[in-house]
Amino acid sequence: MTPLSDAATGSRAESALFAALIDDAAVFPPGLAPLPVAVREHRVHRTSGYAALIGPLLVPASGAAELVELVPHGADPLRVGLIARPGTPLHTVTDALHLLREHPQVQVAAVEVGWTPDWRELDLGVLDRAPALVLEVPRGEDQVRALDDIAPEAAGSGDAPDDGTGPLLAKFRTGATPAWDWPDEEELAAFLHAAATRHLPFKLTGGLHHAVRGSYTVKDRPEEQHGLLNVVCAVQAAVDGLSPTALVRLLSERDPRPLVREVAALTAPDVTRVRALFTAYGCCGVTEPVTELSELDLIEEM
Repeated sequence: MTPLSDAATGSRAESALFAALIDDAAVFPPGLAPLPVAVREHRVHRTSGYAALIGPLLVPASGAAELVELVPHGADPLRVGLIARPGTPLHTVTDALHLLREHPQVQVAAVEVGWTPDWRELDLGVLDRAPALVLEVPRGEDQVRALDDIAPEAAGSGDAPDDGTGPLLAKFRTGATPAWDWPDEEELAAFLHAAATRHLPFKLTGGLHHAVRGSYTVKDRPEEQHGLLNVVCAVQAAVDGLSPTALVRLLSERDPRPLVREVAALTAPDVTRVRALFTAYGCCGVTEPVTELSELDLIEEM
């Protein structure tokens, strides 16, 4: 792979492209930071020179009680995303929301659960202002079913609806877990294309630690990972109506130079369209992609 420093063009990307793009998933694999450490380090991120790139701290619903103890009354507010893996009973999430509602310094920005046909039974009205609801979709035919189920309601949810409900998004897992094989370029391209054709906003999770597609060492073992810039370019292509085959080519690119040139060339209207679709992604080590974006000169130095 071409060294990142050799791929820098000296042209910065539009700042809105990466604004609040990287949700802090420090407590999730492979990082697995203890929640007290994650909260402390998240506050450091939020006061850093790269704070504008960082979204909320992602916290498992099972950790809501511990979180309440870690945020003293009178402390600076802490924005969090409440996460429940697919298969988690919906009442577990509702109970966590009730608990966090009582804490004035905790702001729940989003609730992320696995898609099931009964997802509408999840009551987000326990908060004064309902958070975004993010539904992680499965694979195969059930994914099409899920996207078709979510898309009509997502189109009407908006960013600031009048009915008290928050935005509705899909979520796709780009990294491997013991129960989820790594999705290759064809599978990721199919999801991006399906979301774009349905005008369905989404976030991604897992594995997007680096700017460029490649094989990276994780715990002394090589691991295939998608690249953040590849995804941005593929989303732009999907918004422009290109085929899944064209998206696969972009997702497969391992040379940072064409990706950097394309990302730096995105105009403000381009960025608006990309980010309307690709809203955020979870990363357990937020400084990894930030450092690489800085090395590529796409953002200001850290």
